[in-house]
Amino acid sequence: MKTPTLLGTLALALALSAGPAPAVVKTYQAPPDTVMLTPSTLPGYAKAQAVCTSCHSAEYMLYQPPNATRAYWDAMTHRMKTVFHANVDDADMADIIDYLSATYGNKQSK
Repeated sequence: MKTPTLLGTLALALALSAGPAPAVVKTYQAPPDTVMLTPSTLPGYAKAQAVCTSCHSAEYMLYQPPNATRAYWDAMTHRMKTVFHANVDDADMADIIDYLSATYGNKQSK
């Protein structure tokens, strides 16, 4: 077995004493949204605009089944809160679900 040299030992000591490398701060600029939530007089519209689109584009709603029931939107909204930790107040959930169901689900006007 080879004995470490003084220079090798010094280099190792310096590397260990330096501590962890400083974190690199990265930023991300999302592209501008090209799809907006469909305007509505329902109270859930403003709440969905404030909460839902703070995490993802309104285009996400267009990828959901157009015949989705209120139960589907209820499950999706609760999933966003529990799985993805969406910052949505429990008191606002029903209004948001009503808006999503009426606007993007099977209750939408044809």
